[in-house]
Amino acid sequence: MNKIFRRIYSIYAALIFALSFLLIFPFILICIWVPGFKKFGRKINRYWARFYFSIIFLPVKIEKKTKLEKGKSYIYMANHFSYLDIPMMGFIPGDVQFVGKASIRKAPLFGYYFKQLHIAVDRDRLKSRAETMKRAIVALENGSSLVIFPEGGIFSKQPPHMIPFKNGAFKISISKQIPIIPVTLSFNHLILPDDGKFLLNRMPAKMVLHEAIFPSEEDTEETLNRTCFEVIQKQLNKDSEIYENR
Repeated sequence: MNKIFRRIYSIYAALIFALSFLLIFPFILICIWVPGFKKFGRKINRYWARFYFSIIFLPVKIEKKTKLEKGKSYIYMANHFSYLDIPMMGFIPGDVQFVGKASIRKAPLFGYYFKQLHIAVDRDRLKSRAETMKRAIVALENGSSLVIFPEGGIFSKQPPHMIPFKNGAFKISISKQIPIIPVTLSFNHLILPDDGKFLLNRMPAKMVLHEAIFPSEEDTEETLNRTCFEVIQKQLNKDSEIYENR
């Protein structure tokens, strides 16, 4: 019975995702086509994320351990175990551009939206990685923040244990002196596991915005990488233990 309920709930969540995106897509197109309106398209995305999780009855607890300055650019880095991670990062405040895999551009409609309003990278092509770095820096210089999944995709075979982070975003942080906000998505791998079954478990989600990491002159890409990794992994371990012992 539980599996039947999960299947019905998963179909419902998928239909709501598709239908709600189709409803807002014309407004996103307007924001893409009108010069200077792209940030409003990303703002629609934030409202859509909140609407989506409320209408599928999936509460998201947001724990803020840092004070975010309005109008200041940040680099948000989160663990990535589930396809649920991307829409949930829509809860991040301010104008935010996502850095995601180039393959997402192949998705009908959503791919076009992502290509126009966010930053896609093909990690197998050196030229694409260099172009992504340039676009990311331009976004930060124009006042946007970045959302990056530093594992490079959903690659961990043993969540909540992450794989090592890539260094690109930490290089940007040092060169442009942009603070990093580590983000822990504690339970998404339990709500929507990356097992190919697409079966949702209805349970509260949790997002932790950790204290900002400010790069210093002494920092290297490796030290920032290690610090950010340890902050996120420590929270994952803590929440996993609480969940198992509940």
